[in-house]
Amino acid sequence: MSKVLLTPTGAERLRAELHRLKTVERPEIIAAIAEARSHGDLSENAEYDAARERQGFIEGRIKEVENKLAAAQVVDPKLLNASGCCVFGATVEIEDLDSGKTVAYQIVGEDEADFKESKISVNSPIGRALIGKYADDIVEVEAPGGRREFQILKVRYE
Repeated sequence: MSKVLLTPTGAERLRAELHRLKTVERPEIIAAIAEARSHGDLSENAEYDAARERQGFIEGRIKEVENKLAAAQVVDPKLLNASGCCVFGATVEIEDLDSGKTVAYQIVGEDEADFKESKISVNSPIGRALIGKYADDIVEVEAPGGRREFQILKVRYE
């Protein structure tokens, strides 16, 4: 399996999710299956079918999270000495040259990307365009709405 890039925050979130799945959700679904079984005929028991389906989902997610954590390469941006270069984990402040709007994004792995939290995937169009660039560079991004130009204002490692 290929490496899964994570920030320390992303790795901690996955560990917390795995803990919750194993200690809260798994026991709850086992209890729900036992309760549904106690109602008798399983062939026409919708509660049992729903509980078994939920169990399959939970077990699949546990396996997926365990595999991601096993393949994780945790990169702490605070420990990087990238000399101002946009790299995985960096927070990059950019200005849209068309609108003049300024935003800051942290470049993270696929599993951590959340646009609402200003975290973009290293594999997103903007993430790919920023990697390897420096402050004051102009980057062109082929976005779904068309070609956009951004100027990198600042690169931080936090």
